[in-house]
Amino acid sequence: MEPQLIRPMALDLPGALEQEHFGKPAFSVKKKLFCTWWVMEDRAVLKLTPAQQMEWCAELPDAFSPVPNKWGKHGWTNVSLPHISERTMRYALDLAWRNVCPKWLLPTRQVPPKG
Repeated sequence: MEPQLIRPMALDLPGALEQEHFGKPAFSVKKKLFCTWWVMEDRAVLKLTPAQQMEWCAELPDAFSPVPNKWGKHGWTNVSLPHISERTMRYALDLAWRNVCPKWLLPTRQVPPKG
C-alpha cells in the first residue's frame, strides 16, 4: 500500500486526531494512541490486542510483527506497509482504533470481514 494513505485513513476514523509522538506522526482518539507512522521506514505501529497481534502475525508474517520489548507483549504491532494491501491496512487500523476508543464512540455498523 502507499504509505501516504496512512494519514487520511487514520483521520477518517471518528474522533481521530494527529499529533507528534517522539518525533513521529501519531494518531489518537480521546488521548489514546492507536497508530504511529514511521515515515522513513515505510511502517506503521498499531495498538492491537495480544490475541489480534498473534492472529495477524501468523496470517501475514511478512506484513505484521510484534514490536520488540515489552510494548510488543501489550499488543503493539509493526506493520510493513510495502507488504500489505490498502484494504487489509484499513481493517487493521480500524481494529486498533476500536481497541482504544471509548465505547460510546463506536459506530453501530459491523466491521467488514478481512480479505
